[in-house]
Amino acid sequence: MAANEEPRTPEVLFVCVHNAGRSQMAAGLLAKHAGERIVVRSAGSAPTDEVNPAVVAVMAEVGVDLSHEFPKPLTTEAVEASDVVITMGCGDACPIFPGKRYLDWDLTDPSGLSLEEIRPIRDEIDRRVRTLVADVLG
Repeated sequence: MAANEEPRTPEVLFVCVHNAGRSQMAAGLLAKHAGERIVVRSAGSAPTDEVNPAVVAVMAEVGVDLSHEFPKPLTTEAVEASDVVITMGCGDACPIFPGKRYLDWDLTDPSGLSLEEIRPIRDEIDRRVRTLVADVLG
């Protein structure tokens, strides 16, 4: 890097099937913990119409507002732009590119679960996201 170049902000993409639960929670938590130090995206291999309302509710409990978020389709461009791609049960739908770091977080899908059942999933995602922030930012 030349002396006058700014360091590039790392980019993280969270991918799940519907982009209505796990990936939205992870993106919201990463944005909360990293702020502008990491560019955060989420997407789904088969996005639904809206973010799971129960997920929105449990995230509000920890100060993360997902009420204006919406499921987004997974694109090749989003994967190409990312330094770290974290899949959450989307299987082989995520394209693989050399030079990217891929992680697979095996987490329960919150679809159809109660708030009480979703909270431990949120808390596990939060634990993993905090570790990721420390790892990505060094």
